[in-house]
Amino acid sequence: MEYLSLDKTKLVNLEYSLQRELIRTNRAGSYSSSTLIGCNTRKYHGLLVSPLDEFDGTRHVLLSTLDATVIQHDQSFNLGLHKYEGDNYEPKGHKYLRDYISDPIPKLQYRVGGVILSKEMIFIKNEHRILIKYTLEEANSPTKLQFRPFLAFRNIHSLSKANMDINRNFSDIQNGNSFCLYNGYPNLYLQFSVKPEFVTAPDWYYNVEYIEEQKRGYDFKEDLYMPGYYELPIKKGESIIFSAGLDEISPRSLKTKFTNELKLRTPRDCYSNCLSNAASQFFITNTKGTFIYAGYPWLDIRNRDMIMSLPGFTLPNGDYEMFHRVMKNIASSMNGHLISEIPFSTNGGQYYPSDIPLWFIHSLQRLKYANDNEDIWDTYKKPLKTIFEGYLKEENLFKIHDNGLIFNHENTKPHSWMNGMLDNSPVVNRTGYLIETNALWYNALCFINEITSENSIKNKTIKLIETINEHFENIFWNNDVGFFADFVNGNYQNLQMRPNQVFTYALPYSAISKDKAVIMLDKIKHQLVTNRGLRTLSPADSNYKPYYEGDHYQREYAAYNGSVWTWLYTYYIQALHKTRPKNTTKIAKQFIKNFELELQSRGICSVSEIYNGDASAEGNGSISFALNTAELQYLTWFIENEELK
Repeated sequence: MEYLSLDKTKLVNLEYSLQRELIRTNRAGSYSSSTLIGCNTRKYHGLLVSPLDEFDGTRHVLLSTLDATVIQHDQSFNLGLHKYEGDNYEPKGHKYLRDYISDPIPKLQYRVGGVILSKEMIFIKNEHRILIKYTLEEANSPTKLQFRPFLAFRNIHSLSKANMDINRNFSDIQNGNSFCLYNGYPNLYLQFSVKPEFVTAPDWYYNVEYIEEQKRGYDFKEDLYMPGYYELPIKKGESIIFSAGLDEISPRSLKTKFTNELKLRTPRDCYSNCLSNAASQFFITNTKGTFIYAGYPWLDIRNRDMIMSLPGFTLPNGDYEMFHRVMKNIASSMNGHLISEIPFSTNGGQYYPSDIPLWFIHSLQRLKYANDNEDIWDTYKKPLKTIFEGYLKEENLFKIHDNGLIFNHENTKPHSWMNGMLDNSPVVNRTGYLIETNALWYNALCFINEITSENSIKNKTIKLIETINEHFENIFWNNDVGFFADFVNGNYQNLQMRPNQVFTYALPYSAISKDKAVIMLDKIKHQLVTNRGLRTLSPADSNYKPYYEGDHYQREYAAYNGSVWTWLYTYYIQALHKTRPKNTTKIAKQFIKNFELELQSRGICSVSEIYNGDASAEGNGSISFALNTAELQYLTWFIENEELK
């Protein structure tokens, strides 16, 4: 029995199958994504979506989809599926679906009369190439296959519209053709493992609809260009492999390439392997170095997400080499003591939140926890000293006050992970003393003091640590409500019940007492904890929005005012572990067990970005989110390590 046990009887049920999506990547920035049955429901879906240096490395949908048609006795059975206006789905290829196998790679099986045709897809590692293998498993009569490629050639955030500027010319190559619809784009090479006949029949398919974009309040209608179709015979037991790539390949190598790539795949036969499989897809290596995408399919590379997720992706499996590769890459791109939110910005939109360098230090601290033999100070002395000394002198973005705490000035940009923006302003406008930033600052000071060999730095950190210990609780704690303020500005304490206070006790070094931590954690348990993570706001708050739905404004507001973020749960467990270690292990294991079902819904073998705050805990946001995936891995490893002690 397969670990990912999807209900195969519901494959033909669009309400079931269109809600389940697949994402595959090539570790070089390209991805392939669609629904379980190959019907695109997002503008971000596509068979080959690649970053193009010609367009500043931004990703573009080149090949949207490929419709296969089975022909027997002059009768055609199109296996494709597209949505058009009026809830009209054509050509209804899903009605022929009979089986789905998830391991080691997704495999769909179609039955058309006496014909059984299977379809398997695989992305070639470090190549911008998707391979699709079609196998005729059963047939009682001569059979042909037709293939219609639907081309887009547009940025992932835009949509293609029929136009007169399109280049209808193409070139013949080995067992296929190359296409380039617009100037500035690279060629797209479509090839088969056997020689097909290509019939030129250029046409536009108008108003293909993407229902998920419609729900999100965006433009959702696209025109796709179909240059013609390929036709070739196929015999029972024969396999034909289709290739779409950014360079030409020898057709003779396709079957071997498919087989060799399949051997490299991690089997998706258990929870840990599914997470490991998902985790590996976030890494990208290009000419600029190795990075981590924040999420698929639309999130980009973001420094905070990359720094925070790196320990969960590398430390549980002992991949210290990868950890250092990414961290040193980040360190080399620092702007003095600051780290930008977006590492590659071409529109002048760089900004430098005060928390990111502190997360950088905490990730190094996690490395030390995983491998005590690491000499963190010797390896990272330059960035650590630069951050520490730069923070003491910083006055423009924030300032260290006499109480030792970081005070964030009024700013048009958010300075924390709660970085949602609406109308050029933060969704949650937090200024002054941010609790998690100052918890990170205190922890960073203690860690630097622990590992440094320089007395001058030790003396400064000790003085700051003593000062913060004297003031932290007095500034943030509110005895009337029994928890810590989310932020403090002057005499104002923001007493919205949010998860940021969990870091005050979750981090290795804490400036609060155990007694207050116990009270706080009890409040968090009853108001913020769910079976998918922690809510961003208590349901008792009048601003609470449990459902991530509606247009961009409504969704962005809900994301930080009620939606659940899974990665926060690891820090909740770490804080709880300091107070009740035995009970915490059981709680964490139950959370992980409950989460296994999530891998079989929405993004198959993936963890969503956020979840609804209500009991349904429905997944939303990006299909596959790096930080959630990483922290689930880290949580499992953390609990196992603590049990062994």
